[in-house]
Amino acid sequence: MSDTLSITKGQYSQKGRKAENQDAFGVTAPPEPLLTSKGIVAVIADGVSSSEAGGEASDYSVKSFLNDYFSTPESWTVKTAGQKILMALNRWLYGQGCHLYGTNKGLMTTFSAMVIKSTKAHIFHVGDTRIYRLRDKKLECLTTDHRVQISKEKEYLSRAMGIELHVEIDYRTVSVQVGDYFIFSTDGVHEHIRSKDIIRHVLENEQDLSKASQQITDLAYENESLDNLTVQIVHIDSLPAQDVNDFYQKLTELPFPPPLSVGMSLDGYKILRELHASNRSQLYLVLDEETQKEVVLKTPSINFEDDPVYIDLFLHEEWIGKRMKHPHVMKVYEHKRHRQCLYYVSEYIQGQNLRQWMDDNPEPALSEVRHIIEQIAVGLRAFHRMEMIHQDLKPENVMLDKYGTVKIIDFGSTKIAGLEEITTPIERINMLGTKNYTAPEYLLGYTGSIRADIFSLGVITYEVLTGQLPYGEAKIGHNPRKMNYVSACHYNPSLPVWVDYALKIAVHPNPEKRYSSLSKFLHELSHPTRTVPMIVVRNPVAFWRGSAIVSLIANLLFLYYLLNK
Repeated sequence: MSDTLSITKGQYSQKGRKAENQDAFGVTAPPEPLLTSKGIVAVIADGVSSSEAGGEASDYSVKSFLNDYFSTPESWTVKTAGQKILMALNRWLYGQGCHLYGTNKGLMTTFSAMVIKSTKAHIFHVGDTRIYRLRDKKLECLTTDHRVQISKEKEYLSRAMGIELHVEIDYRTVSVQVGDYFIFSTDGVHEHIRSKDIIRHVLENEQDLSKASQQITDLAYENESLDNLTVQIVHIDSLPAQDVNDFYQKLTELPFPPPLSVGMSLDGYKILRELHASNRSQLYLVLDEETQKEVVLKTPSINFEDDPVYIDLFLHEEWIGKRMKHPHVMKVYEHKRHRQCLYYVSEYIQGQNLRQWMDDNPEPALSEVRHIIEQIAVGLRAFHRMEMIHQDLKPENVMLDKYGTVKIIDFGSTKIAGLEEITTPIERINMLGTKNYTAPEYLLGYTGSIRADIFSLGVITYEVLTGQLPYGEAKIGHNPRKMNYVSACHYNPSLPVWVDYALKIAVHPNPEKRYSSLSKFLHELSHPTRTVPMIVVRNPVAFWRGSAIVSLIANLLFLYYLLNK
């Protein structure tokens, strides 16, 4: 049995009793690595008969979705990628319809798409095309027709691509099993055929799904259908392997590198010196003998040679670095030569990390701190746009080069939404970052969001400005609900009170009360805000001290209530 996702498809379409065929359909199964990271896509569309270019709309929609989906970042979830494509596609259809035909009825089509990724099917749907799943001889419709019935004899399509500037897209996920059939049909077919006939024709023609598709459309035609007739069938032949041994074998295709020392050469990289070593990895400054450029080579520790989780995380970090093309994120280079063992190569950042910079600049100017924080935020925003959360932002993971340019490094804890959708036989550890900088919600067992990165950035900003931490030295297992903020003005009296207020919101223990966007935090870090309570402006230290006392009293009263309940 194959250890990858594979399908068999069958398709048939005819114009039926109409003058032209306005239906469109298609399936794309890409090669690896896109097969794993993006999946297989199947689409069907039916041009709305009342529109002036329904056939053009359906054809364009199918081709655009099949092409554009595989161009979206692999780090995006299927839902994000599909919805962004369809929203843009709908705006184009609506705009072109109004421009070319002077009406919003120019380019309209129904649309149903399914993305099979790992062991799930993601369904996007607008209109009255349908997707069925046939499993164990039972047929289940997975979509809902968007039609409104006016009378017993009359109904109309209530939702389709291109009708309005904004369109609501149905989205759902369903499980996928080997042996499942997914049947796509236009309304000219499913309104004139019974479910049992669909089941019969599919099961009688398991070896020729195109023949099954044709027989189903022929039967709909015989049953007096007046519309175009299209059927597309997708059979799940195999799914990605869930065997731990097979998965481990794939992870360990490349052996760990041997111990390296100055003067040695590995795949055309000459070792110049060791930059850093820990029990988890080693960093070397190396010379690319082909380009004569100094780069950094990172190798895994031999201590974890038989640890599939560790190897997965190491490859995970390389995967992220190759896809993050941003001036404020460390570059990881593609391998131009054959790689004999497991390692990756990144840019050499000549400079110091933020911790070292803080030690050298204990009383930095506020403008200088803002400049650094703004650069970190820009780099973080690049992660967030790719649906990634860094999860381990701290001064040691921020580098400043000799020109003062900030770069975020170390992606070992980064959460990638798109990869989270891929089922693996090993349990991926959700790294929670570093003590003092980890968002409190992680300690309560919740998953992180971009607000978790904002918390970490807020702590860093506070520390750069004061040399202290907003809640003092954290203790493992401390209760986030009992965290009491210490005013930054307590340590740095010259700090504007509105800056302190911005920091207070950024590092709030409750993520819902934290800034929801980096841009909002940056704006309020640089601009006085009217939302600062007057008592905070007059005496910020007293205000925060008073808040802490009130919080303590509330906790004591609550404890008393529990003990005497």
